[in-house]
Amino acid sequence: MAKYSEEFKIKLVTEYLYGKLGYRSLAKKYNMASETSIIEWVKVYKSQGMDGLKRRQTKEMYPVQFK
Repeated sequence: MAKYSEEFKIKLVTEYLYGKLGYRSLAKKYNMASETSIIEWVKVYKSQGMDGLKRRQTKEMYPVQFK
């Protein structure tokens, strides 16, 4: 189970991009240990959009011959 939900990540990224708070201020506001997660989420959002913040649902299945 992931530590932060998709909705929470999207909320913080949009609040950072369209608000006036920085990484550290947002981390304090939401009682996060550090701002590193927010920095990564913003980078992923800028490169991949909303799909980058979503959790992956499928697991890769490999044939026995590949292993």
